[in-house]
Amino acid sequence: MNGAIFYSGTYGSTEQYANWVGEATGLPVFDIKDASANPSKYEFLILGSSILYFRLTIGKWARTNLGKLNGRSKILFSVSGAGASAKLNRWVAASLPIELLTQIEHVALRGRLDHSKLSWWLRQVLWVGSLFNPDPQASKEEREGFDYVDKASIEPIIKMIQQYQATLATT
Repeated sequence: MNGAIFYSGTYGSTEQYANWVGEATGLPVFDIKDASANPSKYEFLILGSSILYFRLTIGKWARTNLGKLNGRSKILFSVSGAGASAKLNRWVAASLPIELLTQIEHVALRGRLDHSKLSWWLRQVLWVGSLFNPDPQASKEEREGFDYVDKASIEPIIKMIQQYQATLATT
């Protein structure tokens, strides 16, 4: 069994989830900004990414490292306010090369929006966007923030990792 977690986060939720998965599985955790974050050393990969401006923040790194990612089992967890939906699936699909998308199991996790951590500009963008959001709850969350980070939500990821480990142990 030889796996690792690679994440790209913006405001802390993705890093929190990556660390929880690492604690639960014993797998090493790497911020993709770390020079030692080399996916070619591992048989299976857990990729974690926040979503910012309708794109995965790990997208550019994934395209740059496509050769190192191909041929390995992969789980992607995305972190956003959107939750699992067709809209989220479109954002993920727009962020990654198609050959990578066909090799990934995706788990959508809910994140946190803390306005105190945002720039003035981003707070204004969210406020204006909230005026056009047809979903009243989502519009309120864009204006006021939210916190859906929940350790229990990593359970599907843990189960997938355990399946990978069991498969690798029998081969």
